[in-house]
Amino acid sequence: FEHASHVTMSVVKLLSRIVAPEFDEETLQMPKGKQNVAYMLHDHTYGITSDPLTQFACVFSALIHDIEHQGVPNTQLVKEKVPIVSKYNERSVAEQNSVDLAWKLFMEDKYVDLRRELCGADRDLRRFRQLVVNSVMATDIMDVELKGLRNARWEKAFFQEERVGNESSTENRNRKATIVIEHLIQASDVAHTMQHWNIYRKWNERLFLEMAKAYDDGRALKHPVDFWYKGEIGFFDF
Repeated sequence: FEHASHVTMSVVKLLSRIVAPEFDEETLQMPKGKQNVAYMLHDHTYGITSDPLTQFACVFSALIHDIEHQGVPNTQLVKEKVPIVSKYNERSVAEQNSVDLAWKLFMEDKYVDLRRELCGADRDLRRFRQLVVNSVMATDIMDVELKGLRNARWEKAFFQEERVGNESSTENRNRKATIVIEHLIQASDVAHTMQHWNIYRKWNERLFLEMAKAYDDGRALKHPVDFWYKGEIGFFDF
């Protein structure tokens, strides 16, 4: 729960820092031209700052992304053939399991009022689920195919000047928003690597002990001491 809380706080912090580059904080707080500022923020942030449901989906995803995590990577779960592996066809096993468990809880009758406030119509609920699924899947940074798809979306959205076919500006903006959200939650998931030294040490130690336990339990081939510094640098490469 502590890791989920830390990632959630990081997501909230990053969301609060999404602003149009030509505006400083003093300009944004000025009452005059407030509507114009909102429009500018909408354009520059691909609709994220003007969509409360999207923002909540990011926070919700951060909170639930590691539900029932077993302390080992997906490759080990597949190797051990744990029951959930076949359910998810050996792909993003832990992430898909987290989404399913969280969604089952979210859809319980006792949260009907919450769902009604968040998602006034069925299409909003579907969009919310799509946002959550995509965000949580983005935390699987070890899946080579998923990483390739994300990189291809980034290339298509930000480096291809001409839109594909009859694609609308809305579709292009939505793609950019999707990519920003994916990278936002990825950065938050490893936020300790970019924070104060004491924070870095705290989460580093916990991850080290988790991986060392997996090794001692026979669920990992190497002890983390053998690859630790390379693994930390790898966070940025992924």
